[in-house]
Amino acid sequence: MSCNDDFDLDSADKRRTLWIVLWLNVAIAVGFFVVAYFADSNALLANGLDNSSDAFVYALSLLALTRSQSWKRGAARFSGIMLLIFAGGVIADAVRRFIEGSEPGGLMMIAMAAIAAVVNLICLRMLQKLQQKDVNLRAATTFSFNDFISNGGIIVAGIIVMLTGANWPDLVVGIAVAGIALYGGIDILRDAHRDKHKEAGTEHIKGDEFGR
Repeated sequence: MSCNDDFDLDSADKRRTLWIVLWLNVAIAVGFFVVAYFADSNALLANGLDNSSDAFVYALSLLALTRSQSWKRGAARFSGIMLLIFAGGVIADAVRRFIEGSEPGGLMMIAMAAIAAVVNLICLRMLQKLQQKDVNLRAATTFSFNDFISNGGIIVAGIIVMLTGANWPDLVVGIAVAGIALYGGIDILRDAHRDKHKEAGTEHIKGDEFGR
């Protein structure tokens, strides 16, 4: 088998994995939005927006598989910026709910987060099995890991909401999800920056990711 055949098989495997992960994220995002509406939950809304942005990024990653390294870095940067914008929107919604008040449904939060955790774990395992991941596939793996952690936080918040009847656990987790998104977005932008210097063969100085 030639080297080109190996590359084609590897690309086909990545493409198949990304398509599966993409549609799983679309399905979970829809579920989050529907349940968030009925549960009056900022945390569920945050995860719905997160999974929606993830699905969009996976679509970009699919396009990037056959593009130049420069195009891939551009797609990764766009992904990172998307996460930063998403985080800002979630924080704004949490502030609104804090001022106006909300009555989140703890049981619905737990049920939806548990389902999403299983799906995100499947996505994470599939992405981790891929070899020679480029900057976009590394970003996709970061997204799935962040989502899985966020789901655990929602389950804990849902339990506290059920026990206390308070809305603050929902808001805290929603803001925490936004914080994870902020960190993930910055990490992706740094990764894209490092990838640029690695390709150029220039030395990367730690702490100077955005200085050049």
